[in-house]
Amino acid sequence: MNDYMQVRLDVEPCSEMATDILAAALAEIGYESFVPDETGVTAFVPQGKYDEVQLQSVVEQFPVEGIALSYEATFVPGQDWNEEWEKNYFKPIVVGDECVIHSTFHHDVPQARYDVLIDPKMAFGTGHHETTTLMLQAILATDFTGRAVLDMGCGTAVLAILACMKGAGPVVAVDIDEFATENAAENIRLNGVPEIEVRLGGADALRQEQFDYIFANINRNILLADMAAYVEHMKGGAHLFMSGFYVDDIPVIRAEAERLGLHFLGHTEKNRWVAVDFVKA
Repeated sequence: MNDYMQVRLDVEPCSEMATDILAAALAEIGYESFVPDETGVTAFVPQGKYDEVQLQSVVEQFPVEGIALSYEATFVPGQDWNEEWEKNYFKPIVVGDECVIHSTFHHDVPQARYDVLIDPKMAFGTGHHETTTLMLQAILATDFTGRAVLDMGCGTAVLAILACMKGAGPVVAVDIDEFATENAAENIRLNGVPEIEVRLGGADALRQEQFDYIFANINRNILLADMAAYVEHMKGGAHLFMSGFYVDDIPVIRAEAERLGLHFLGHTEKNRWVAVDFVKA
């Protein structure tokens, strides 16, 4: 069953910086979706990945002084996640005045050059989080005509779908979570881009293939662990875009990328979250 644990974390005093740091820490222990608000954040993790000891450790080791955290966990049985997102969370979003991301249940959607349908269920990547937005902006600024693209940690597959709409091919979308790959396949069908190939797994799902662009919106630790595998599958002149971490993490990410022979081109930033761009010589 697609069962989840919903963890409500109250943050006092609450700030966007505090909820962002909290979401990043939870992502590193398997949490997939986050809904911040004025008093804290509601986070979701697959029931099989819920570990109260790890959660308590995140709360006790929160790195910002003067902030009190409390939490309450609730079991959420498998259900129609689209209905839950429709009622509570997912709203249409316009990215770069060129792309609108919305779901099948939305009405009065703004018009844009690229219209992307996403029914997110519990998969990460609707465009609302800063990291997804930064990656979408990078895709909008790039010509993908005839370019091979890999979307690592694809979640809803929104990045793969937009790249495909912009002429990329072949396009491969990979995620380690089975429900994410199922959701990705559904969204690919919704957008009429069946040429995108979805795979279940991590870096081990990559085959004897080379890409022109790799997008990896995951978290710092996974990026550091898997970056060598990404580089092995990059053509000469290929770009590696990575996000899922903060400005303060750029030095360690850059050091590993440069150790692997990549050249740092720069980064974009939104609310301290960043997307970095590296190229292979």
